[in-house]
Amino acid sequence: MASGQKPLPSRRVFASLLTAGAGMVALTACTPENAVPSPVAANAASGVATPPAAASSVPTTDPVTVTPGTAAPAPSAMPSSAAPSSAVAPQHSLTDPTSPWVVVNKHRPLNPQDFVPADLVQPNVRLAVSGEASLLNSTTAAAAEKMFAAAATEGVVMTLASGYRSYSTQVATYGGYVTSTGQAAADRASARPGHSEHQTGWSFDIGDGGGACSFQPCFAEQPAAVWAKANAHRFGFVVRYPWMFHDTTGYFYESWHLRYIGVEAATDMANRGIATLEEYFGLEAAPDYL
Repeated sequence: MASGQKPLPSRRVFASLLTAGAGMVALTACTPENAVPSPVAANAASGVATPPAAASSVPTTDPVTVTPGTAAPAPSAMPSSAAPSSAVAPQHSLTDPTSPWVVVNKHRPLNPQDFVPADLVQPNVRLAVSGEASLLNSTTAAAAEKMFAAAATEGVVMTLASGYRSYSTQVATYGGYVTSTGQAAADRASARPGHSEHQTGWSFDIGDGGGACSFQPCFAEQPAAVWAKANAHRFGFVVRYPWMFHDTTGYFYESWHLRYIGVEAATDMANRGIATLEEYFGLEAAPDYL
C-alpha cells in the first residue's frame, strides 16, 4: 500500500494498465498457483477461523479450542474455500485487530477504526523510511528481523519501505487521492481510513537494496520480491495482494506488500497453493466497498 507520507501515483494506480493488458509479460512469472478447493471452515457466529475436517490432502485431527471473536459474514455469503488445515493451531480471531489472523479489506474495516497497536517497535532492519512508517508491532518486527537476516545470508538486501500507518495518516493520504483524482480513482489507489492493513502493525512494504522499482510493477522482478515470494512463508508472511486476485482482495498485485499471519498458517497456504486470506478463511470476496 501507499506510503504514509504522500500519495504515490505509481502504486495501485497502475491498475488501469493491468486491466488493459500492459505489464503482463513482466509480471507473468509471479502468477500464484491455483487455490486448492476444499470445504469452508470459518465459524460465522464467532468470527473465528475454526478448522473442521481438512481437505483430503491434509491429515484430519480433532478440533481445538478457538478464541472468541465477533460476527463474520453469514455462510451463505461465503464462497467455496480451502480453509485452514486442522494442523494449524492455535486459532485466532478474524476481527480483533490484535490478532495475527485479522482480515482487513473493503468489506471488513478495523474495529475500532482508529485502532493503535500497543506494542509498536522499530525493527532492527535496513530502513528506507523514518517516523511511524518505520514501526511494526513487536511480533511482526521480530519475524521481519529473521526474514531480512535470512535474505541477507543469500545475498538479497531488503529494506523496510513502509510499515505502520496511523488512522490520521490514512485520512490525509486517502484524502489527498480524493482531492487530486476523485473518489473512484482514490478507492483503486489507497485504502479508506480504517480499512488499511498497515494500521494493524501486521503488514509492511519491502524495498530492494538496490532501490529499483519501488512500489512499481517492475518490483516483482527485483531480488527482494523474488526472494520474498519464494521464502516469506517460512517466517510467517504472505504476499497479501497476489497477481490476478484483485477481484478477491480489492487491490491489484503488490509484490512488495507482506502480511504476517504466523509460520504455520503461511506455510499451510503455501503448501496448498492458496493465494488469499479471503479464500483461506472462507470469507467473501471484497473487490469494492459496500
